[in-house]
Amino acid sequence: MRYLAELREGEIIKEIYLCKQLQQLKTKAGKSYYSITLQDKTGTFDAKVWELGAGIEHFESMDYICIDGQVTSFQGALQMNVKRVRKCQEGEYDPSNYMPITQRDIEEMYQELSEYIAMVKEPHLHELLSGCFLKDKELAAKFKKHSAAKAVHHGFIGGLLEHTVSVAKFCAFLADSYQILNKDLLLTAAIFHDIGKLDEISPFPKNDYTDEGNLLGHIYIGASMVSERCRAIEGFPKKLESELIHCILAHHGELEYGSPKKPAIAEALALSLADNADAKLETIKELFAGADEKLEWIGYQRLFESNLKRTM
Repeated sequence: MRYLAELREGEIIKEIYLCKQLQQLKTKAGKSYYSITLQDKTGTFDAKVWELGAGIEHFESMDYICIDGQVTSFQGALQMNVKRVRKCQEGEYDPSNYMPITQRDIEEMYQELSEYIAMVKEPHLHELLSGCFLKDKELAAKFKKHSAAKAVHHGFIGGLLEHTVSVAKFCAFLADSYQILNKDLLLTAAIFHDIGKLDEISPFPKNDYTDEGNLLGHIYIGASMVSERCRAIEGFPKKLESELIHCILAHHGELEYGSPKKPAIAEALALSLADNADAKLETIKELFAGADEKLEWIGYQRLFESNLKRTM
């Protein structure tokens, strides 16, 4: 199989991919065309069907499709110019080839997460973490396989776990470096900060926003989930609960980035910095992986408002 991450400009492709998303749009001249997001286990790929002729059979989002096309480049990003499409039948493809997955070992990462949980000594916070991630087997199984995003960063199986472990690692470093930080509170907030994504985003292969996700968002969902769990623990200090929930509510750092509150305590600020750093660096890593490996400069990237250059 020719995986999407391996495609290079100029290649002629005949291959089966998952149609993650299909949109029928119109050019400025009023001509209809298809905009498709293709997916396999290495990621997603933008494709266009400019000519909706006889070679384009009917298909829908979440169908597996066999395409004939050529890899082109548009504004510094690779794109598939599709000439022919047919919907595939079961038996023509192996679904495991089409689900993007972390390159790290999931069980090893979960063991690392449990080690961060063991660092939390405050009894109520430790009970909260253990009850969710060590004793709640259903939640643990879901957390291990969930993605952290529909797109942008960590949008793969195990992505939520990988991102959470990375943020916890950042926060442990910050807590050891700055004595003003309450390490127990910061680590707990780091581990819980994106828990709402379990309900905001549906599992693979769909990996799309749920109704609850579109209406409420993962920050509100996560804060509500954690608050409910806190109140189920006898004697959980109200002040500690408020500080933890504040960290979750403020972890995007700015109101315009979706946080309903800006950081008001040092731990919330530290969490927002760690979350932003890991998200941005993973995004750059994924951009480099998806660009032509022969390119030193990969083109202007809107998210960073800069033309990005490889140094390695």
